[in-house]
Amino acid sequence: MAFLRNCTTGTIIATRIDRLTGLLQRAVGLLARSSVQHDEGVWLTSCRSIHTLGMRCAIDVVFVDREGCVLRICRNVRPNRFALSCRAAKAVVELGGGALDQIDVELGDRLELVSTFIQSAGLGRALHSV
Repeated sequence: MAFLRNCTTGTIIATRIDRLTGLLQRAVGLLARSSVQHDEGVWLTSCRSIHTLGMRCAIDVVFVDREGCVLRICRNVRPNRFALSCRAAKAVVELGGGALDQIDVELGDRLELVSTFIQSAGLGRALHSV
């Protein structure tokens, strides 16, 4: 478990983010969830497109490049969308629908995933590798 931080503004975007790296993990993503809170979500590595087929709730989606820079933002994406993509993306962050309504995230901002274990140990190392 990790938290998602906007390095550009210093804002914590979400406090419960799972980094999904395996093919099966990424394929399932948030599909099994009946709801996703604003402060939780997933960071999908090696990913440039997603779908919401079979989802039961809306999500906010952020496409980022290799350095975590925001390339595209899609707010309140409804269930059963066939595809959303960003050709230059190297990862996708999915958050609970409406999460970005309260938090300022803009194109070009740099996001990072920080392990809560590392943060609690005082090491502060980011794990945003794509």
